[in-house]
Amino acid sequence: MILAKVIGTVVATRKDETLEGTKLMIVRRVDTEGKYIEPEAVAVDYVGCGIGEFVLCATGSSVRVEESKKGKTIDMAVIGIIDSVDKAGA
Repeated sequence: MILAKVIGTVVATRKDETLEGTKLMIVRRVDTEGKYIEPEAVAVDYVGCGIGEFVLCATGSSVRVEESKKGKTIDMAVIGIIDSVDKAGA
């Protein structure tokens, strides 16, 4: 799983039919301090997140385990909205 910050949305008037009805968000991976550490990526929003929120993302086949998501063209999904991060020893 990946810590990320939502930095925008993607509007696509034409997309693969398996993505119809999905909300696409631009996310950028962050460290536990909230600093960007990787380039942007696009993730399907499973949880109703918004721009500026810190989120938990999953990638690969694990985002298509649920029966209703099998066969969809999804490689990354927002699976949680982060309330806080508590680092041990900090």
